[in-house]
Amino acid sequence: MTRMTTPSFSELGPDLVLDALDSIGLFGDGRLLALNSYENRVYQIGIDDGPPIVAKFYRPGRWSDAAILEEHAFVEELVALEIPVVPATRLGDGRSLHTLDGFRFAVFARHGGRAPELEDPATLEWLGRFLGRIHAVGALKPFVERPTLDIATFGTESRAWLLKNDFIPPELIAPWSAVTTLALEGVQRCYDRAGDIRNVRLHGDVHSGNVLWTEAGPHFVDFDDSRNGPAIQDLWMLLSGERSDMVRQLSDLLAGYEDFCDFDPRELHLIEALRTLRLLHYSAWLARRWDDPAFPVAFPWFNTQRYWQDRILELREQVALMDEAPLWVG
Repeated sequence: MTRMTTPSFSELGPDLVLDALDSIGLFGDGRLLALNSYENRVYQIGIDDGPPIVAKFYRPGRWSDAAILEEHAFVEELVALEIPVVPATRLGDGRSLHTLDGFRFAVFARHGGRAPELEDPATLEWLGRFLGRIHAVGALKPFVERPTLDIATFGTESRAWLLKNDFIPPELIAPWSAVTTLALEGVQRCYDRAGDIRNVRLHGDVHSGNVLWTEAGPHFVDFDDSRNGPAIQDLWMLLSGERSDMVRQLSDLLAGYEDFCDFDPRELHLIEALRTLRLLHYSAWLARRWDDPAFPVAFPWFNTQRYWQDRILELREQVALMDEAPLWVG
């Protein structure tokens, strides 16, 4: 029977998780550990007569089947070139995406590792080499089913959704509206200065939690946010500290990156613009997910008066930063 309603994660209990694995011929031994994920639900599961696996249950309604499969195919392209990423497992029927009771899920080999030491120049250069290889593949063709990271998708739409759905406290609507207008104007100026930038297929969310490090080096996990966008998106989130620190870190990353992929220095104009877009998108992401019971528990500070006051101050700082000279390495 075809399910007519969209399932809710509140229905996804341990029994259903194990039933889903049973349906594809993987039989759990009862060991089930929920991993740190909010957008989707991800579990490490012990398997009879085999090593543990990781099962990801996709948030209903977020991606189409075609978009999920496009992500899987991209990761498989990278695997074929021995780039250290973790693909969805194809089982005996050749499928990587499965469904039970309206929940779509995929299984992955379990990989251990620690967070990379981002203060180490050698580590950054190593990461840069693999990001360069990922982008060299990503530049071969665009995503068709997945969106592009741009001002509209991350900025304009996020701002409009928050206003339409009454998340901004009434007394803060005027200052928040004003600063977000200035912020988006600043983002546009950054894009204008950068000019015609090439978009490539990206990982989309390269922070330290999505890079697992072992003695063999890094491997990249969780391509769930993959989309088209400027290459610098997969670099700037690895930068931190004072401006001089970020210049050094970026120089180390690019030393490895440019061994495999050319970097357009005009994209440096986009670092603060992309940071601003991420701030707007993050607030909208939390708001869109606020009816998921896991979110108020995990993010109790969201949607308070203090939260929105802090975002106004943060965006004012970003407006100033976007009109400063960009980071530059040479």
